[in-house]
Amino acid sequence: MHRRVEFHDTDMAGIVHFTAYFRFMETAEHELFRSLGLTITTPQPDRKSGWPRVSCDFEFKDALLFSDEFEVHISIVQIGTSSVTYEAEVIRDNTLIARGHSTSVYCELKPDGQMISANIPSQIVNKLKRYKKN
Repeated sequence: MHRRVEFHDTDMAGIVHFTAYFRFMETAEHELFRSLGLTITTPQPDRKSGWPRVSCDFEFKDALLFSDEFEVHISIVQIGTSSVTYEAEVIRDNTLIARGHSTSVYCELKPDGQMISANIPSQIVNKLKRYKKN
């Protein structure tokens, strides 16, 4: 995913605020799903599902500044029976700026509003496998 740092991504010093990196990673994850013909939420009213986060982290190597152009490269580190762990690298001019990880669990939303983890459907697993790091 290619982006430019927007003013709202920065703090008063013009440096990207650490919280923005999590949005960058999540946007890249959604773009990955879209590229595979998938969506993060299930639009069918009779069967709702989603991917809530259970873990997120970032390690920062350098700073992004207002108006910098950068890329977010996302890959899959692990596919479990009900979870997926991603790795995102934020890169500016071939320089690693930050590396983060995020784990999401596939859940189904029950009619009473309760979310229950479930096995990831095989058709989703098969599509995601293409982006798994070896």
